[in-house]
Amino acid sequence: MNILITGRNGQVGHALSQTPSLTNLGTCVFLDRSQLDLADFDALRNTVKNLRPDLIINAAAYTAVDQAESEDTLAHRINGEAPGVLAEAAKAVGAALIHYSTDYVFDGSKQGAWTETDQPSPLSAYGRSKLVGEQAIAAVGLPHLILRTSWVYGLYGKNFLLTMQRLAQTRDELSIVADQFGAPTWSQTIADATAATVRQLNEPAQLAEHSGIYHLCAGGQTSWHGFAQKIFDHPAMIQRPRLKAITTAEYPTPAARPKNSVMNTEKFRSQFGELPQWDEALRQCQQQLSDVAQR
Repeated sequence: MNILITGRNGQVGHALSQTPSLTNLGTCVFLDRSQLDLADFDALRNTVKNLRPDLIINAAAYTAVDQAESEDTLAHRINGEAPGVLAEAAKAVGAALIHYSTDYVFDGSKQGAWTETDQPSPLSAYGRSKLVGEQAIAAVGLPHLILRTSWVYGLYGKNFLLTMQRLAQTRDELSIVADQFGAPTWSQTIADATAATVRQLNEPAQLAEHSGIYHLCAGGQTSWHGFAQKIFDHPAMIQRPRLKAITTAEYPTPAARPKNSVMNTEKFRSQFGELPQWDEALRQCQQQLSDVAQR
């Protein structure tokens, strides 16, 4: 299988590049933003036409949630229009497409976990742009999987885990939002689950039978405050600042966040396999960070 993966330097793209269960499936071409910018539609079309992959995994995106409020046009181009262009180019060469989306397509008003059939209603420019991208891919009608994930963190890039570890070096107390709920999801969990999916659906025809939206995130739920508390509970954390629970209203941001981002993953798990609980995945991620630091 020939696989094209965009967004090599993003959290998920980097994790995919470090996942042998994916890279051993065939010839994998990883491209970063300097090699393939999603805002350049001609480059997207030409790259797919020249490489003629069997599968495209689109791990590239505009992810600056707050900045998207002032860069709505750019976010819409990268997250909304580009996936449709990529889908059209993939269809032209007979390729399938795996694309990552987000819990931020929901408004957070539901009591209970969101399912794939719930009506999206994003609160932010970022969420709106990602929803447009989902719709653009579906409209093309190629074999595709849209994998919605949430609260992504990992060993690489900018994320909540690394921010908490950095702030712990200089702060005695941290105020963390305690009334937003979701499932922190390790980028490696996403990469491993993606690889398992590709192994099962190793031809576009097979993937076509299962095309659609799936929720791919860790099991369980917590708040940002609970996430931070679990980070500092790890034995490797030497500096542990006091945590103060605050409300969303006490920490205003340019982009509104859904208060309930918890997503039901039963559809994904029944088709492709189990997903780890968020706290166990976090423990494993922090252990890897600790091991790296001790080398």
